[in-house]
Amino acid sequence: MKIALAQLNPIVGDLEGNASKILKACKSAHHQKCNIVITPELSLWGYPPKDLLLNLSYINKQKYLLNELTKNISISMKNISVLIGIVEPINDTHTPNLFNSILLIQNGVQKIIARKQLLPTYDVFDEKRYFRAANKTSKLIIKNESKSWTLGITICEDIWVSEKLQFSRTQGADPIAQLSEEKIDVLINVSASPFSHNKDLLRQQVISEAAKRINCPVIYLNQVGANDELIFDGSSFVVNKEGELELSLPKCEEIIDFWDIQKSGQKQIRSYAFVSPQEQIFKALVMGVKDYAKKCGFKSALIGLSGGIDSALVTTIAVAALGSENISSILMPSPWTSQNSINDALSLANRLKSHSTIIPISKIMTTFDEALTKPLNDLPKGITAENLQSRIRGTLLMALANNNNHLLLATGNKSELAVGYCTLYGDMNGGLSVIGDLYKTGVFELSKWIDSEASSLCRESMGIQSTGELIGLKIREKPPSAELRPNQVDTDSLPDYSILDPILKELIENKVAAKELIKSGYERNLINKIEKLLKRSEFKRKQAPPLLKISNQAFGSGWRKPIATI
Repeated sequence: MKIALAQLNPIVGDLEGNASKILKACKSAHHQKCNIVITPELSLWGYPPKDLLLNLSYINKQKYLLNELTKNISISMKNISVLIGIVEPINDTHTPNLFNSILLIQNGVQKIIARKQLLPTYDVFDEKRYFRAANKTSKLIIKNESKSWTLGITICEDIWVSEKLQFSRTQGADPIAQLSEEKIDVLINVSASPFSHNKDLLRQQVISEAAKRINCPVIYLNQVGANDELIFDGSSFVVNKEGELELSLPKCEEIIDFWDIQKSGQKQIRSYAFVSPQEQIFKALVMGVKDYAKKCGFKSALIGLSGGIDSALVTTIAVAALGSENISSILMPSPWTSQNSINDALSLANRLKSHSTIIPISKIMTTFDEALTKPLNDLPKGITAENLQSRIRGTLLMALANNNNHLLLATGNKSELAVGYCTLYGDMNGGLSVIGDLYKTGVFELSKWIDSEASSLCRESMGIQSTGELIGLKIREKPPSAELRPNQVDTDSLPDYSILDPILKELIENKVAAKELIKSGYERNLINKIEKLLKRSEFKRKQAPPLLKISNQAFGSGWRKPIATI
């Protein structure tokens, strides 16, 4: 029996468009003489639909579109069975009043065959706000010629129940233990599992353990594409009953592939080339920008280019995502901007073949100084003067973005967001923060990889210059500086990033208490300073643009800290 894995890239809330994708996948599968088509979790809606689930008009639209899909499939593809991720209304007076379900379309009939049991409510997930948990596992019997096949059906979190592999798991039943008591021919897990740069190995280990527990092959099908801050890498795969890989689908690519149950265990492995950690991050961020722009209706992007490494990396990602002809970069030198920075920025724009414009801000700064001298009884000084430069630049960028319908991309990194080394209504302006989940040391590492020979095939596939440096050694080796005053460097205010970033990772991602870091040998004043900066900068992060999540703990919807706290 041949199964089609439809690794789809939906638009959240575009039920009509998503239904068309599903129908197209069915036609492709029918052409390949498949028996079953499986689609990701909530494939008709896109994940995560959030409060669209509370809008009754969407529920009514779902009913109509499912009827249309059923009619179209039954007319031209009579022998195919299709699994679609939907929301299932519950007819009672309790809330939540929906199930996260899988619908089977078969022989012109619709039938709910699975409901999600484990509802994640951590990090970016909030499923208990919308869904009710099911209380039993699901299986489906499919007849093909003279044989009947029993399929176990799980939805995303339902397979994440390994006590020995996971740090923790969602409280509730163990669907894999329940299915192990059944005689299952293959287990299907349909998912919408966001990308993080260290998830691949754990994901494969969890799925492989499930295969061994149930003693059958497992199909893991994941959504692909970026929706707001979340990036879904796809990376779907199939393992045999020993937990060994039989098929893998590519990262960050919408694709339909096929697998035959009867050929399982024959060592006919079909997989795609190994992707290094840096390439994974680069591909994820490129897809994040590309999908955010497309799904929000932007065709072009704007970037404030300083000659520093952050804006250089963001510009490179943007060119790979949208094409050099759709990227505009603006240089806004102040009296403190070095000629080297201007030269480096222009050279980068030239290498990337993107349009660049210089708008000096010295005269605007003078105008602000004159306007503020009387109310301040002096010229603006210190952080007031420094922030004015950033806000002047932010205002100019927003004006250009508004006028030309550009998506303004913010260029700040995670280290800066963590300690507040950024300016509200200045360099934090933008519709999307591209590297806001990448520490400064990570910015250097990714930039070095982009400039290396190891990136050449990836760069070529994205239509950017495949040989030689893109970001450039001058930019990569330059001491980090915002150039807001004469001879300024970041280490005037902050520890070196090689010291700062590991501490931030412990505090943010590993959630280690400051006192425990001090006990482990870190200098007390340093830890207390960094912790204080992290807490005091929360009000800035609450007003930051959405950022592309690539770690287990990003600043965004999964970071819910109070602003007013000790």
